[in-house]
Amino acid sequence: MFFTYLRRELRRRRKAALVVASGLALGIALVIVVSSVSSGMGRAQDKVLQSLYGLGTDMTVTKAATPTAGDSQRPRFQFDARGDGDDSTQSSDRVLVQGFTTLASSTVTKVADQKGVSSAVGGLSLNVVKVNGQFTQGQFQQNQNSAGGRGAGGGNGQPQGQVRGGGADFDINQYTVYGTDVTKTALGPLTSSKITSGRTFKSTETDAKVVVADSAYAKEKKYKVGSTVTIKNVKFTVIGIATADSGDAAANLYVPLQQAQSLAGEKNKITTVYVKATDSQQIDSVKSTIQKNVPGTTVTTSTDLAKTVSGSLSTASSLATNVGKWLSIAVLVAAFLVAGLLTSAAVSRRVREFGTLKALGWKSGRVTRQVVGEAMVNGLLGGVLGIALGLAGAYAVTSVSPTLQAQLGGGGPGGGFGGPGRRAARTLEVALTAPVSVTTIVLAVALAVAGGLIAGAFGGWRASRLRPADALRRVE
Repeated sequence: MFFTYLRRELRRRRKAALVVASGLALGIALVIVVSSVSSGMGRAQDKVLQSLYGLGTDMTVTKAATPTAGDSQRPRFQFDARGDGDDSTQSSDRVLVQGFTTLASSTVTKVADQKGVSSAVGGLSLNVVKVNGQFTQGQFQQNQNSAGGRGAGGGNGQPQGQVRGGGADFDINQYTVYGTDVTKTALGPLTSSKITSGRTFKSTETDAKVVVADSAYAKEKKYKVGSTVTIKNVKFTVIGIATADSGDAAANLYVPLQQAQSLAGEKNKITTVYVKATDSQQIDSVKSTIQKNVPGTTVTTSTDLAKTVSGSLSTASSLATNVGKWLSIAVLVAAFLVAGLLTSAAVSRRVREFGTLKALGWKSGRVTRQVVGEAMVNGLLGGVLGIALGLAGAYAVTSVSPTLQAQLGGGGPGGGFGGPGRRAARTLEVALTAPVSVTTIVLAVALAVAGGLIAGAFGGWRASRLRPADALRRVE
């Protein structure tokens, strides 16, 4: 009897049911789109951050901030003063530790021993400035008088004239080198790139003169597998070309950690410890533990670095998180209220019907259940429509895949995730997607049920207050 009456009433009041369902559908669809776009923002942000610290890294440990480097740490280049027309090319390399601050290699072991740390690996970030060029000696030319003869000598008997021509022509090439622990390749910036030519490091190449080049840098310098790269008069053989999965690569060249330490003159020193936690939900706890037990260090998590991301990605993420969230809540509240008021109004128009049913023996509880049942069906119908609209909206965003820009500002010493050096501002482009998770669908169903219950509560309360006498007064 319940379902028979329910089906008949819903069929008879199709327009009213569609209006209630449409209102709920709009709110549910908006929630799905906002939720999926927010998820897409998170993925895009992860891609940006992974280009700095690599896959699997939850946080980094660097030396605590120190005063600005002094004059002794500024790049200095020395060239021979050559004469006798010697215009041969001269070059000089200066290898600098990013941020001018280092940690002892033993810090890696200390960090790895902390509670909540799954694994840790050290790395050394370097900047190389190479100056290459030549001096050209000028030519002395004597002055001539107006008649074309030679000018008279000066008071000291020396010919009078001037030096013409000459000068200097030098090219400056600046690039980054990252020293990686080849025995632990599961962490660190190199994991954000994929070897597309050649191979990666072998665990036995701890002090080998081999290098993996970033594909963009290799293309610029025309490097390929087997090429020779010279860094501070040390020749390295290119064994592989790595292509960054997203954004820019963390470094132009990757060499074994011991070789990087030798180039910089920093034996048993590192700039960064890359850390993976045993539980991604306990990142803050692990951070506090490391800061407490490993003094003189700064611990930076991906969440900390995400706060430094600016550009259209940051703006869109803020809109999706804040404006989108509150807009979704406002629309849902309005949809629930409208559904409740429409259901209550529909009950008011059915006074004679419900009054007659009560006169025939229906109790208030049975009438209330009938009204709530109708409202629940409307809510579920709204949920189906809302999920369909939400999925269509998410699909449209993914199909268009709008490109967003993420700008990573340079961090001060100790403040950069993936390296303590002061990084130049970098602008990366990422495509936005809107993935819909099972959790989002479950949330949509829950909202549909909630909307039906709220609307049913309004209508049920109104129906329970009706009396058979009300129906008799409506009889013409």
